[in-house]
Amino acid sequence: MEKKDLSKITPPELINYGEYIAGDMIQPSWDIPSKIVITCAITGAFISKEQNIKQPYTPEEIAKEAIECCKAGISGLHIHVRDENGHPTGDPQIFHRAIDPILEKFPDMIIDCPTHYGKTVEDALKWAKEGLIEISPVRPSPSYTAEELITTSPEATIAMTKLLQELGIKPQIAIFYVGMVDNAYRYLIRTGILEKPFYWIIMPGLPGGDISNPMAMFESLLIYVRRIKEIDPASVWIVGSTGRASCYLTTAAILLGGHIRVGMEDILYRYPHKDVMATSNVEEVGMAIQLAGLLGREVASPDEYRKLIGLKPKSETKE
Repeated sequence: MEKKDLSKITPPELINYGEYIAGDMIQPSWDIPSKIVITCAITGAFISKEQNIKQPYTPEEIAKEAIECCKAGISGLHIHVRDENGHPTGDPQIFHRAIDPILEKFPDMIIDCPTHYGKTVEDALKWAKEGLIEISPVRPSPSYTAEELITTSPEATIAMTKLLQELGIKPQIAIFYVGMVDNAYRYLIRTGILEKPFYWIIMPGLPGGDISNPMAMFESLLIYVRRIKEIDPASVWIVGSTGRASCYLTTAAILLGGHIRVGMEDILYRYPHKDVMATSNVEEVGMAIQLAGLLGREVASPDEYRKLIGLKPKSETKE
């Protein structure tokens, strides 16, 4: 049998490799939203000035840092406040002192705050009725925060969710370990209590989560997201940058098409492998915005954020 010279064989049609590589033949475009919600958690309840001298405490410090973050172009703010001793408080007057200056300069900014202060659900929601906030987290299970066990009964979770929705405040399902996803489904979603779109915040850096190393971080985040999407593919999810893995975890969330929360509530150190201390919230926000931009995602405006989670834009509520 005659041996063919393969170098002289010409295919019937030469493939245009430029079109082949650039087009959809190799890789169709991904279903990742172009817009990303980036929020900032300014101070939280746990990190002290003894740990980080730059940690904002007073309402004036909180407002100043928040305003700088608004100028940088964030989508929303997560606000805790502290009393004169640096302890967390639900005092409405202190919340007003922190939030009023922010809304005076940025009236369209979206504010979310915890409402777990008080001995009863009604007590906890007293200050929420002040009209300052549009989002508040709910915990579907007990959880450890630092050395504190925060207990939440199913009855309290259900009552809190109902009251928040009656006030026009969006419940944000706070998830610290994967079992909380199933409890949220069991108590709030399967029962029809929680209104769509479902809005989740994943914070796996707290006790019960697992981001002890890079592999664990990716694996656990994928488990959370996969389970949430199984419950409802239209769910909105945001990842909180709890602990040393802050910028690593939020980068993973950007890649997966999620949204991110950054800020000095959640971190003491900026990196999982270096003792580089956080120095300001606006610095963390700037890095997050830059990362998102490098990965082709544009920061959502506050009203785009509202629309995403089913709240009315401020432009409509003003009419």
